[in-house]
Amino acid sequence: MLRIVPGSDKDIDELRRTLGEVRVPLEAIAGVAFEPARKGGHLRLRLRKGADALFDVAAGALGPPADPYRLAVPKARVGAAEYFADEIRDTLTVYQTPGGPCDDYLLPVPDVPISASAGDGAALFDGERVRLEWTGWASTEKEKAGPQEFPLSDVSGVEWKPQSGMGYGTLRFRIKGEAPSARPPQKDLRCVSWGIQRFGGATALVAAAVLARLPREQPELPAAPPPVADDVHDAVLRRLAELGQLHRSGVLTDEEFATAKQAMIRRLQES
Repeated sequence: MLRIVPGSDKDIDELRRTLGEVRVPLEAIAGVAFEPARKGGHLRLRLRKGADALFDVAAGALGPPADPYRLAVPKARVGAAEYFADEIRDTLTVYQTPGGPCDDYLLPVPDVPISASAGDGAALFDGERVRLEWTGWASTEKEKAGPQEFPLSDVSGVEWKPQSGMGYGTLRFRIKGEAPSARPPQKDLRCVSWGIQRFGGATALVAAAVLARLPREQPELPAAPPPVADDVHDAVLRRLAELGQLHRSGVLTDEEFATAKQAMIRRLQES
């Protein structure tokens, strides 16, 4: 299990603050990469399709500091971040975790009722009905039409996009039997839109809550190959040697070294 805990910074993004701690099971992880940058970099976690409703609905459009799966790494901790990414990759190999789509969510879906507001409206979802209420920033068309409400059974899809450049951020619902709207988001009665907040507060969590409760196709998963004992032992022993080298060079602290070493020893005993 991988725990992702939001920082204590008072300026933490609203979505991360609302989401709180995220616990990611190993079998939900498809891959991990460290992305270097001038002042450090980012550690990006990639999940299997269908493992997490938020990851699926955001479709990679969330960025720091809102994305719980893309963590900023200061320059002083780049070495540890690179080691951590290698450790996750080796663990996925040792345990032969599948990389294809999931037939069920592996992370908890957002609880209901849930609501979020941004820009011209607020979206509310109680598990059975979606309701859109307009704020003082709404267009004349939306104000005249009044609040919009529709049962979940009428919803065929939900889309979420962040604000970008001169474009609007949007939380848009597709309704069965209705053609996709060609109207701009500020006039679309199935859409909450915003032009200032980059990620629209916690609107992505509302989108995830709705997506998680829509029916979806059940993919056929290929059978995972059985683990090979020799490969497992070789991978674990190699990581133990690398741990010692990283500790001696000062990349890992005493505490990080001890924790990682114990995890690798347990893995060797289980194989």
